[in-house]
Amino acid sequence: MSIQIPRGTQDILPSDSVKWQYVEKTAADICSNYQYEEIRTPIFESSELFLRGVGDTTDIVQKEMYVFEDQGGRSLALRPEGTASVVRSYVQNKMFGYAGQPVKLFYTGPMFRYERPQAGRYRQFVQFGIEALGSEDPSIDAEVISVAIEIYSKLGLKELKLVINTLGDNESRNAHREALMAHFQPRIGEFCSDCQNRLAKNPLRILDCKKDRDHELMKTAPSILDFLNEDSKQYFEKVQKYLNAMEIPFEVDPTLVRGLDYYNHTAFEIMSKAEGFGAITTLCGGGRYNGLVEMIGGPATPGIGFAFSIERLLSALEAEGVELPVQPQLDCYIVTMGEEAKDYSVKLLHKLRQAGLSGEKDYLDRKVKAQFKSADRMNAKLVAVLGEDELKENKINLKDMSTGEQKLVDLDVFVEEVKKHRG
Repeated sequence: MSIQIPRGTQDILPSDSVKWQYVEKTAADICSNYQYEEIRTPIFESSELFLRGVGDTTDIVQKEMYVFEDQGGRSLALRPEGTASVVRSYVQNKMFGYAGQPVKLFYTGPMFRYERPQAGRYRQFVQFGIEALGSEDPSIDAEVISVAIEIYSKLGLKELKLVINTLGDNESRNAHREALMAHFQPRIGEFCSDCQNRLAKNPLRILDCKKDRDHELMKTAPSILDFLNEDSKQYFEKVQKYLNAMEIPFEVDPTLVRGLDYYNHTAFEIMSKAEGFGAITTLCGGGRYNGLVEMIGGPATPGIGFAFSIERLLSALEAEGVELPVQPQLDCYIVTMGEEAKDYSVKLLHKLRQAGLSGEKDYLDRKVKAQFKSADRMNAKLVAVLGEDELKENKINLKDMSTGEQKLVDLDVFVEEVKKHRG
């Protein structure tokens, strides 16, 4: 029996990997313009990191983490998200002491969650995310949101909706928490077991429940906007002011609750409005997490970030009919006739590649016609034809595949001639 790929994973084949490379490079280039630098963290970490950093009331920790014990008896987990790992690295490497503050980082890499696989959702998926640590200026909240919007827009997405909310500071959250407990307590028995467990630990998470989203109490639940103190109100108003200044349209949704325990103040999601994208419309989520650094053992440090799935981004591009400019083009394909020409082509091809040009030749002893078909399939700009006669005269025949124009050139200047066609 052949061995199959594990459920919830995928092979990204060459025809698709070029799209991934384009998306990742576009996102990295935009981050560089905003002075975000790349960080790479381990794929597995201490399970305690996610228990403490993501929250023990979250679905991620309770149901979805891949946890295992290594040979030394340590409890480890495949990372389910990127923020906790970045913050752990920030604390461990004492980045809070860096001269340049805030510390602005971006990352790309696989994450792992044991979820029911469905369109655009995998058990191993790739997230791109950014984190800005060390500033509680509301303008950086707006900046973080603008980075996500710019990445999507640059890649060609148009059917986007930005939804924002505030979870307030600790005082506002505590007041809201008490109101939520009083609201749900009398009828909590009508809710799922997860919601019943969350009532005392984190009642805000009840609002994020997928099973009970249509319960009548959900529609009448107290809004955080009614419990904001003056500082939290002003903070949220400034975030909106800066988004308006950037001409980034948004909607305020007081029911928006991010699924991780560490959020406070600004929370946001970017959704796809594209027809046929699917029932799950969220592309990107993020928010402010003042307090997370302390939870992981560092000094009091404000932070904000976002993350998005590259798989879902590619699905949104497909839903909008966006074609990424990733059609590869070969600088030159060398067609050979005869054994001597075939042997000489090895040296010639090596020279092309050493000069920074893309080149290819036949490796299957195909006829000339089949070699030309191979060159056409590879979208070659030039085809260089080398036979015994050309070799004796130290010449090679160059054909421009777009115009059909042909000319004989000296082998000594062959590489320079190919360079001219690159432009």
